[in-house]
Formats: sequence, C-alpha cells, structure tokens
Amino acid sequence: MLAASPALARFPLVAAPTPLQRAYRLEAALGGPPLYLKRDDLTGLARAGNKARKLELLVGDALERGADVILTGGGPASNHCYATAVAASVAGLGCVLLYYGSPPKDEPPNLAFARDVEADVRFTGDLRRESVEDGLETLAQQLRTAGRRPYVIPRGGATPVGSAAYGLAVGELAAQLKDAGVAPTTVVVATGSCGTQAGLVAGTVAGGYPWHVVGASVSRPQDESSERVLRLARGAAALCGWPEPTAADVDVRDARGPGYGVPSADGQAAALLSVRREGLLLDPVFTAKAMALVIRLAAGDTDGPILFWHTGGVPTPLGGHNAGRQNAAT
Repeated sequence: MLAASPALARFPLVAAPTPLQRAYRLEAALGGPPLYLKRDDLTGLARAGNKARKLELLVGDALERGADVILTGGGPASNHCYATAVAASVAGLGCVLLYYGSPPKDEPPNLAFARDVEADVRFTGDLRRESVEDGLETLAQQLRTAGRRPYVIPRGGATPVGSAAYGLAVGELAAQLKDAGVAPTTVVVATGSCGTQAGLVAGTVAGGYPWHVVGASVSRPQDESSERVLRLARGAAALCGWPEPTAADVDVRDARGPGYGVPSADGQAAALLSVRREGLLLDPVFTAKAMALVIRLAAGDTDGPILFWHTGGVPTPLGGHNAGRQNAAT
C-alpha cells in the first residue's frame, strides 16, 4: 500500500474502499478485452463522487492550518462546489462559493443543494470560467480583513494536496486487483481540472505498477491538460515523498467533442449502452465522454484488461428510447 507523508492531514469522508467490479455485460457488448469498473461514484459523501477523496485531504489541510471558512468556485452546476459545501458543513467550517456568470433563472440542483447546507453563494458577473480565480483571491482578502481565516481551493480541487488523495487511491486499487487476480494494462479516467489523473499518475509511478493511465480530457485542449496533469502529479509526489513523474507518464486524449459542458454524440451513446447493459449511470459532461474513449480503446488494439475509473457526476435523461441507438454498440 502506498504511504503518504505524515504531514498530510485527513478529515474522514470516504466510504473506502470503493467497489471494484467487472462489467461483464458491457464487456460482452463491446466484444473487446475484459472491462473493470472502479466505483468512485460510490464514495459515500452525498453523491460527491471523486470530489470526496480530494476533500478528505483538502479539508484536513484547512483544519490543520486553522481555517474557519473554505472558499472555492466553479460553474452553477459544479459538483465540486456542492461537494465542498457539504464537506465544509460536516467539518463545522463555513463555506463561500463563487460561481462564474450571474444567478441563473432556474437553479441547477447542485446549486440548490449548496444553499441547503448554508453555503454563502456569490457570482462573478463574468461568464468566463477563469473569472473565478481572480474573484477567489479578492474574496479571500475581504474575508481576512473581516477577521476570518479562509482556505482557498481552486476550481475542481486541483492542487497537489487534492491530487495526492488519488495517488493514495492507487494503493487501494492495487490491493483490490491483487485480491481479484486482475492485471489491467490501461486505466481510463475523465480529466477536467486534471487533479484526479495527476494523482493516479503519481501513485502509479510511485508504486511501479504496470498499467498505463489515460485521461479523457473533457475541459481543456490536450496540450494544456497534459501540462497541468504533469505539474500537479509532480506536486503530489513531492508531498508524499514519491519519485517524480515524467512527461512520458502522462497520456491525455481529447474527449471534448462539441465543447466543455456540451454532450457529445459518442458520449450519449456510451451512456445509453452503459445504463442498458450494466445499470451504470454516467453524466454527459465527464464520465460519458470518458466511457466513449473506453469504447474506442476496446475496439482498437489495446492489449489486456481495461479499467474505467468512475468519478461520479450527475446523470441526465438521455432523450428517449431511440436516442443514440445508431451510435451505441449493441
């Protein structure tokens, strides 16, 4: 099992280990190599998915530093923002959420849930996602002036601390695979803010494991995502006292389709196939597009089992019984 530096504080939030399952019916539909699922959609913190692992260390770090309020941001439908608000509430901390844009006429469920746990909700008034970063630092300074002790988390929890949580999760996976007698050659994960893939890369390199981590980039151009993954992976490795990953350890594939937050045809087809064959729910922004990459890999020359790391998300209805039928493998 991979060990982290004792300097990394943890606030328990995750029902670990999350299940490792073989997707027999989906595997048969694809006609490819064995397919396994790491079910981090089942982490146990109010459907927070992969955000829960990161928040264990981020909230732990905030408490260790004497913070009394967590400050983060994203889009109005952000899973990260909602999950952070829940984790802060559980830990007895305040939470301020800064969303890009203006208050929506119809609030997404995640925003409404964040209000339910008494998060202080603000908006930048600027539709650019990047407006959150500038706004967070301004808000943090305002809170300090008012006598508060804020802990700032960037969009997606993408920091070396947050990434380290997924480095440690690699050890959990390795133990499950050993018990099951399974040796995957490829691990596929959705890559948005890049912290989850970065952690998986850091942990895989540190443990000397034989599989190859592939990120399905749903948010940023491939080159930008690759640079962010490597930087965060190196930061996580440094925190944990592990060997430094190299650029050769980072593999990012462009899975954006029409763009970030816009469903893709192959993603919708992958989501339909997954729920029909496995009862597996995928969200259109992250995991459906990552599963579409799994399907492409399974149809190619991938040698050996594939593992799909399910990061969670909020699924949506897929448009009726004929939607995506021509594109879904049957």
